[in-house]
Amino acid sequence: MQPAALENLITALRVLPGVGPKSAARMVYHLLQRDRRGAEALAGALSHALTHLHHCRLCNNFSEAEVCEVCASPRRDKRQLAVVEMPADFNMMEATQSYGGLYFVLMGRLSPLDGIGPREIHLDRLISRALDGVVEEVILATNFTPEGEATAHTIGELLKARGLKVSRLARGVPVGGELEYVDSGTLAQAVRDRRTV
Repeated sequence: MQPAALENLITALRVLPGVGPKSAARMVYHLLQRDRRGAEALAGALSHALTHLHHCRLCNNFSEAEVCEVCASPRRDKRQLAVVEMPADFNMMEATQSYGGLYFVLMGRLSPLDGIGPREIHLDRLISRALDGVVEEVILATNFTPEGEATAHTIGELLKARGLKVSRLARGVPVGGELEYVDSGTLAQAVRDRRTV
């Protein structure tokens, strides 16, 4: 029988996606046996994040300030608003250095089977943000999963009905990809989304 503190720590780590009981136990034993400083740093960083991180008032991403650095930047194009599902998607868009507009982070996607509806993805806040009188184009940058597509469709219909220009990220052959290795669905979408050169 294990001490309650050990069991509680293993159980706590299991809330992370993809971490089962064995992985959680391995992490706990590693931290306690080989990296107590790392364990203290992890506990401190988690505690600090829980008390200092909030949602940006404008884009809904995590921020230590009321308005995050991206939303506060005078260099961003305030006429464009990209809608992404999660902060990781926000970070990937930023890493491309190809987009200079603003964002709205849904913190999820519509999934009625999982109990995730318009309220859970902050659709009311998104609509208010998009209709602020400055935004001219909303770029739907949700994932190309069935849930992401349904989310993009729902948001697109709501915003087009209110007179906003709405666009969707293009799909197609990856950069450096060879056609013989691309799946048929991706190739078919690339043909449909082709553009004039």
